[in-house]
Amino acid sequence: MKILYLHQYFATPESNAGTRSYEMAKRLVAKGHEVTFVTTSAYLSDNYPLKAGWNEIQVDGIRLHVLHLSYSNKDSFIKRIFKFIQFSWLSTLKSLSIKSDVVFATSTPLTIAIPGLFYSKLKKRPLVFEVRDLWPELPIAVGAIKNPLIIKLATWLEKYTYKNSKRLIGLSPGMCDGITRHGIAKSKVTLATNSCDTQLFDVDKAIGDSYKQSHLGFLKERKLVVYTGTFGVINKVGYLPLLAKAMKKIDESICFVAIGDGMEKEDVIGEAKRLGVYQDNLYILPPVAKTEIVKLLSAADLSLSLFGPVPEMWHNSANKLFDALASQTPIAINYGGWQQSFINEHQCGLVLDPIEHDFSAKQISLFLKDDNLYSIAKINCKRLAYDTFSRDEMAQRIEKSLMEAIND
Repeated sequence: MKILYLHQYFATPESNAGTRSYEMAKRLVAKGHEVTFVTTSAYLSDNYPLKAGWNEIQVDGIRLHVLHLSYSNKDSFIKRIFKFIQFSWLSTLKSLSIKSDVVFATSTPLTIAIPGLFYSKLKKRPLVFEVRDLWPELPIAVGAIKNPLIIKLATWLEKYTYKNSKRLIGLSPGMCDGITRHGIAKSKVTLATNSCDTQLFDVDKAIGDSYKQSHLGFLKERKLVVYTGTFGVINKVGYLPLLAKAMKKIDESICFVAIGDGMEKEDVIGEAKRLGVYQDNLYILPPVAKTEIVKLLSAADLSLSLFGPVPEMWHNSANKLFDALASQTPIAINYGGWQQSFINEHQCGLVLDPIEHDFSAKQISLFLKDDNLYSIAKINCKRLAYDTFSRDEMAQRIEKSLMEAIND
């Protein structure tokens, strides 16, 4: 197949962002398919010198048309909306110059559907749409979209995209249900969750031990609990200083490290200082490349995935959770949904209370002290990473959906 892959935020392991599209494309290329991206420079590393406007580069056999367009998790919602619309228009024009057998558009944002739909209609090529978040349900739920006209337009675009896609891919059972609720046949919807890069993350424990000595000297002999991700409105990382405060009273042998960036990072740091945990048992560090996260997770005893009390968000497929599984680091979450169900079912970590921080601190302390329970969790992480959530398996599901769309 010749695949036109539309994703506004393409990233490689050198980036500090999710690499799903890169990993899926790399596997499609290995199968003999030709993959061409239309994307932005938002999460590409500085190793790629780019000029203003459009650039064409090659990454591991993948061709990329890259629009030099900066982006930050600290951007206001209005600024991000403007960039979404800007990229939709410019990527539509760029896409129409590319020959393909199928167009594969992956959200977020939902506006990535616009170039996909234009290409599909004008070039008479099938569209496959991948749903990474349920838009506009999620931004409406968190109050990011309030204007009735924008809500109406976004809802119309969502339904129109689903009905004009030959196949759809959802990253969680909840996302797949969200698609079929619009009257889409289940036979046209494929579940392909985020996945585990065992080749990258399954490393010798000595790598983590070395990283502790070289980068985490403040740990001393304490156990390490890490959060690696966005300090965004929906993540509510403000949970972490409160958890660290509770842990100070319960168990001084545990230290928290949070690495990342986002709109609420300074607020979280301020709260940590107010509670007296900053640079004590909670360290908040700048974002690093994914290759560095490998070392951090190798050093960690437990990894955290956090979200606020927004049920719509619980349908997500958190990269940090799958990275933890791949590194055989037990995972703890403070929200519900399908991830809560499989953690409880497979005993690969903990489900923390989102409100009772003292109770959650006790959970973590007891878990990390129980050698038998902890060993079982590590074994189950490895089994899930290799048998259930492997990248090769998810790439096969995507390839099958693309081929079905062409042959439908």
